Amino acid sequence: MRYPASEKLEIIRLVEGSHLPVRRTLDKLGIPSTTFYRWYDRYRGGGGLDDRTSGPGRVWNRIPDDVRQQIVEMALDEPELSSRELAVRFTDTRRYFVSEASVYRLLKAHDLITSPAFIVIKAANEFKDKTSAPNQLWQTDFTYFKVIGWGSPSNPPCTKARGPADSRSVCGSRRSP
Repeated sequence: MRYPASEKLEIIRLVEGSHLPVRRTLDKLGIPSTTFYRWYDRYRGGGGLDDRTSGPGRVWNRIPDDVRQQIVEMALDEPELSSRELAVRFTDTRRYFVSEASVYRLLKAHDLITSPAFIVIKAANEFKDKTSAPNQLWQTDFTYFKVIGWGSPSNPPCTKARGPADSRSVCGSRRSP
């Protein structure tokens, strides 16, 4: 039960003026001794007896406002970067670590997140390339599968894959001897 500051002060004065020992007086009042001594320490220390707020005063890992503003400015200067790329670029250039999730939340709060371009593909009733053995059941039939930003000029990304043989070139790069 929460007591207002006036009742806490009255209880402290009652216990101080009682002829009984403190523990017995508190037992008769139904107040735990730890609670009473917490109130008493605050009373003697000059602090108020009002209840403290239950929430934290400051979040320990909050990104400072000036850093948040720098992230937003960088996002506006380079709108083609994703939240992950922006977090990496900010960490590399400003020497201040910020996670991808934090950048995403910040950009979303400023309405700077653009929805990705989706290509709608109609589902088929059956696979185009049928399996002929049990070990081929893992096969997924994809057509026009494109991974953006993957590969290099010497090893361009695959844009079309069908079946297990082609999927090896999509899922990994081929090594040279």
